[in-house]
Amino acid sequence: MKTRRLGPLEVSEIGFGTMSFAATYGAAPGEAEAISVIRGAYDLGVTHFDTAEIYGPWTNEVLLGKALAPIRDKVTIATKFGWNIDQVTGVRDWGLNSRPERIRQVAEASLKRLGVEVIDLFYQHRVDPDVPMEDVAGTVRDLIAEGKVRAFGLSEASAESIRRAHAVQPVAAIQSEYSLWTREPEPEILPLCVELGIGFVPWSPLGAGFLTGKIDATTQIGSDDFRAHSPRFTTQARAANIALVDLLARIATAKGATPAQIALAWLLAQRPFIVPIPGTRRLDRVAENVGAALVSLTAEDLAEIEAEAAKIAVQGARLPEAILALSYR
Repeated sequence: MKTRRLGPLEVSEIGFGTMSFAATYGAAPGEAEAISVIRGAYDLGVTHFDTAEIYGPWTNEVLLGKALAPIRDKVTIATKFGWNIDQVTGVRDWGLNSRPERIRQVAEASLKRLGVEVIDLFYQHRVDPDVPMEDVAGTVRDLIAEGKVRAFGLSEASAESIRRAHAVQPVAAIQSEYSLWTREPEPEILPLCVELGIGFVPWSPLGAGFLTGKIDATTQIGSDDFRAHSPRFTTQARAANIALVDLLARIATAKGATPAQIALAWLLAQRPFIVPIPGTRRLDRVAENVGAALVSLTAEDLAEIEAEAAKIAVQGARLPEAILALSYR
C-alpha cells in the first residue's frame, strides 16, 4: 500500500480504527479472533492503528498492544487522552480532563497497556474548555522531548484550538468524523490543514457502516450497539439517507468496486494528507477496505459524486446531542 504523512509519521494511506473491538457495536469478539484480524490487517498493508484509553476503558489498548507486539517496529500506534476516567475503577462520567498532570498520567498508563516505549501519535480526544490549549500542547511537547511521544494530535477540535496548539507544539494530525454524509471539516479544518501542513484522519469514514450498503431502514440494531442511540440511525433517517448509498452503489457498479470502496476512495481523493481509519471486526472487510486504495476516481467521477450528493439532504445529527456538544471547541 502507498503511504502518506501525518507530521513526522509515515503511515499506510488507509489505517485501521480498532474501537469496534471494545463492545461499541455490541458484544466484542474474543481476544484471539480480534488479534487475528488486527495482524491480518498488517499483512494486507495497514501500518497505522488507532485506539484510545476510553475504548473499554483500557481493554482496547491492551488488546492492540498484544496484537502488534511482534511487529511493533513496523507500525505506528495512535491513542488518546482527555476523558475523566477513574484510574482505579475505570468508571467514566463523560466529563473531560486534560489537566497537565492528567495527560502525563494517561501517557504513562497507555505506554504500559500498549507495551511500548513510545506513543507514536497522542491525541487530545476532545478539547477541554477548562484547560488552556497552550497548557495541553506544552505538556505533550514535553512528553515528546522526553521520548515518550512522537507526535501530537487533536480530535474534533475547532480551527482556533488547532492554531493555538500548533503555535506551541506542531500538530501532526487532526482526527474528526468525515465522510460523504459528514462534511463539517470541509469549510475550515481541511484548508487549515493545508495551511499548517497537518495531516487529517477521518474517523467513521464509512458512516458507522451505513455507507457500506449493508444497512437499511429494516436492519435490526441491538440496544447494546451505539448506533441504536444515534439520531442518524433512526428508521426514518436510514430510509432517507439510503439515497446516498444508492449513489455510491451506482459509481461502484461502473468501477467494479463496492460502495465502501467508493466511499473510501472519495476520501483519499479529497486531499493527499487524508488517512481514513475504517474499523471492522472481519478480515474480509479489512481486505475490502484496503482495496479502496486501488480504486481510481477520475475528475468526472468526483464531479458526478459531488453534484449528486449535493441533492441529498442527510437526515439526523451525526452524534447524540450530549456528545456532539463536545466537538469543534
